[in-house]
Amino acid sequence: MATKTSTSKITDDKIIGLYMDAVLEHEIHPRSVYKFCKDQKIKEEEFYRFFGSFEALQKAIWNKFHINTVGLLHKNKEYDGFSNKDKMLTYFYTMFELLTLNRSYVLFTLDGNRKMLDKMAELKELRTHVKEFATELIEEANADKTLKITKQSPRIFSEGAWLQFLFLLKFWMDDSSAGFEKTDLAIEKSVTTIFDVFDNTPLDSLIDFGKFLYKENFA
Repeated sequence: MATKTSTSKITDDKIIGLYMDAVLEHEIHPRSVYKFCKDQKIKEEEFYRFFGSFEALQKAIWNKFHINTVGLLHKNKEYDGFSNKDKMLTYFYTMFELLTLNRSYVLFTLDGNRKMLDKMAELKELRTHVKEFATELIEEANADKTLKITKQSPRIFSEGAWLQFLFLLKFWMDDSSAGFEKTDLAIEKSVTTIFDVFDNTPLDSLIDFGKFLYKENFA
């Protein structure tokens, strides 16, 4: 967790850490940039050097989850040789590992009494990042296909990846299994399903994934 620091060492990451700590410590989002900066012993202009508002900062937190996820992916020397399916699996596994490290903040900021539209506004920029990541994967896959009829729509695939992320996020928030192993299983099954759908062999995976969802929601 971040600690109070001198303005000479202020970075966007420092402000984000201070903000997340403040939210969890006081169990409320700060109402005033002035009061927040005063409490954290930083200058208000330092805050505005990185963020124009708390809303911008909140969006930046989700952006950091994506940026740090992608950074970790590319530190793996074997990543570039992965299949597109394994790249998506690794992306989601890594993303939810980072979310788990910050679970208290994520649960507080998404699982309160805030309106759903407010929550989705906070995730708006992350949605763009996730869709761009998925678009790159499907465009790579399409480049290897010679027949136009076998190529898949990046727009549809990317939107499906975002909906998949929202499903997994809700699943993870409700997951009480040790080490969130059920979330890992949901990631595996959902990614397998969506790639099988785009490979036109969906039946077995759809049935398997459907059984998994039925068991988790109704068993």
